Amino acid sequence: MAAFVFSLLAGLWMLIMGGVTAWNYSRGHAWGGSGAFGWAWHHHHALHGYGGGLLWSWIGMAMGIFIVVGISVVLAVPAIARVWGWLIIGASVIDLLAGAGGFLAVVLGVIGGILAIVWQPGPP
Repeated sequence: MAAFVFSLLAGLWMLIMGGVTAWNYSRGHAWGGSGAFGWAWHHHHALHGYGGGLLWSWIGMAMGIFIVVGISVVLAVPAIARVWGWLIIGASVIDLLAGAGGFLAVVLGVIGGILAIVWQPGPP
């Protein structure tokens, strides 16, 4: 199931990037970051004075856990795949606002959520 793969990758990426960012902020400094991660690092740096980057990292990690649990529920109970698809998209948007997982995680999460919404499980 493609929705599972995309959503799982998104959730794990959010967890990893949120964890790396939280670890970095807990050490008392922000990375300058460039390349693929530059947007997330600069976004966290800009928010450092507003609630601190550590708070946003934890929000991103929470969204990653939520997505991994959500897509696991979709596999266990396919009848509620539409609801969890929308919740996965919502969690991806929250992660985008928190800036913890980066754009890649958001794109993967939105694709996984859409695939969960349109998925038609076969007969049991």
